[in-house]
Amino acid sequence: MTPPERMRALLAAPDFVAMPAVWDGLSAKLTHAAGFKTAFLSGSCVAASRLGGPDLDLLSFAEMFSSLEMARGGAPGLLILADGDHGYGNAMNVRRTVRAYGRAGAAAVLIEDKITPRALSADGKPCLPREEARMKVRAAVDAARESGILVMARTDCRPTAGIDEALARIAMYVEEGADILFLDSPRDEDEVRRAVAASKGRPHFAVLSPGAPRETPTQARAAALGLKIGAFPTALLSPAIAGMKAGLAAIAAGGSEAASALAAGELRDTLGYGDYDKEARRFAGG
Repeated sequence: MTPPERMRALLAAPDFVAMPAVWDGLSAKLTHAAGFKTAFLSGSCVAASRLGGPDLDLLSFAEMFSSLEMARGGAPGLLILADGDHGYGNAMNVRRTVRAYGRAGAAAVLIEDKITPRALSADGKPCLPREEARMKVRAAVDAARESGILVMARTDCRPTAGIDEALARIAMYVEEGADILFLDSPRDEDEVRRAVAASKGRPHFAVLSPGAPRETPTQARAAALGLKIGAFPTALLSPAIAGMKAGLAAIAAGGSEAASALAAGELRDTLGYGDYDKEARRFAGG
């Protein structure tokens, strides 16, 4: 089965799907080794790792595509829902993005309706006019036919245009053939329920990492509300940052590693030194 076919089968099963967020080969490898079948290639995590900063629409298509290749290389068996942001331009750019992600083995791709370039502020997410957003999703669905990649259509307009406009866009994206829907920044459980209803039985995605001004249910509550996928953009990234800070503090204090550091053997096993030697023996001469 292809990655999109495997993703469709996973979403057709009754269980709630928890998606850790990854950004490179190591985070993808660890996620797969922990037993997860799928992960979200998160723009915010890629921005943090590549730019050392927040996700404010500064990443390029090439940077995200390279990160997808790294994640696929680190864990070929992991199903990746890749963040395609705004498609990096107009509807034709969206077509190129979706085709490229599909050819590279992504199982699904996110396309959103916010305006880019964004205003010179970290606040707010003004969105495209409704018909322009429709054409972007139409272009994504059309391009997805080549590889079968699933299209997740996201609306960011809830904070700036209100819940009714956001729900109208979700219904519109369903009409255009989006496979997965995503209302960003719901205010409360009622808005979550209404967004799920507007999705007309198609899987609905939500961000479940704490800290942002949005409704953030637990996994169990999310499933009860009808959500199908929960992503966790900070679940790996935040502890990774904490671990690096701890290591730097240990060195600055005259030590060699933080108390939380892996033992040398576990680190080598995690990175796969033994796996390399096992494979390399197949090609050793003599």
